[in-house]
Amino acid sequence: MKLGMVTDSLAELTLAEAAKVCRSLGLEQVELGCGNWSPAPHVNLGALTADAGERRHLMDTLAENDLEISALNCSGNPLFPGEKGARDRAVAEKTFTLAEQLGLKTVVMMSGLPGGCPEDRTPTWIVTSWPPETLEILKYQWQLAIPAWKELARKANDHGIERIALEFHGWQLVYSTETLLRLRGEVGDILGVNLDPSHLFWMGADPLAVAEALKGCIYHVHIKDVRLERAAGPNTLLDTKGVLEYATRSWNFVTPGTGHDESWWRSFLAKLRDCGYDGPLSIEQEDYTIPTRLALEQAAALLRRVLPA
Repeated sequence: MKLGMVTDSLAELTLAEAAKVCRSLGLEQVELGCGNWSPAPHVNLGALTADAGERRHLMDTLAENDLEISALNCSGNPLFPGEKGARDRAVAEKTFTLAEQLGLKTVVMMSGLPGGCPEDRTPTWIVTSWPPETLEILKYQWQLAIPAWKELARKANDHGIERIALEFHGWQLVYSTETLLRLRGEVGDILGVNLDPSHLFWMGADPLAVAEALKGCIYHVHIKDVRLERAAGPNTLLDTKGVLEYATRSWNFVTPGTGHDESWWRSFLAKLRDCGYDGPLSIEQEDYTIPTRLALEQAAALLRRVLPA
């Protein structure tokens, strides 16, 4: 397994500056955001897909710092009703083009989420089977999602993409082992998981059990932790407060080791290895309680201590 990071964590820096930070941390890979929910701080999709010189400059900048690209990330909502979904799909398709041009085989995405009926203008996330209307909504959403994802997978395959790593997240149609396997069963083995334990923690799953259940389907891994806060008191873990309101949230994204201790992370990486995963470990820094650089240093140091021999 190789250590890397999502360069969105250093969005305020140029690519050259971010690459130097990665090198100073002893990282080997970078995951580059290409748009949609990423601000794409280090990727100009239009310029890179149109100009081989721009692509050479990108790769040379990384090579000067002994870095390679683990994956491109274009997470967004390709199933959003109307023009918004069309725009997100266009970014995904251009990301497939860039991946082909750069010789990359993995793209990280999220499944997206449709509306609950043809008239909806925004998505609807269903996480319960009651009231009875929820089942009709889910039926409609899956009937829409399956052909849409078959078409996305076809376009990805046309560009030589072998792995689309879907990240489990709230407000997505795919947010669990069952939902991933359902979509994968319909669309094909090009779909797998970007396994990010942080979201599993707040949704109540055991990341080690998820890894075991998805053996052979783990295409990418994000390294991020969650701390369940005692301050939640009478509140549930379904928390709609913004991430910068960390003092009053029920849970927070935190630096690995501060939500779950070092022994847990050692067990997680050992489980990945047991499941046959030997791919990227991509740090995604979203801990707003400490300075970014300190968080990255702590995460990289912890990973080096717990990497399986």
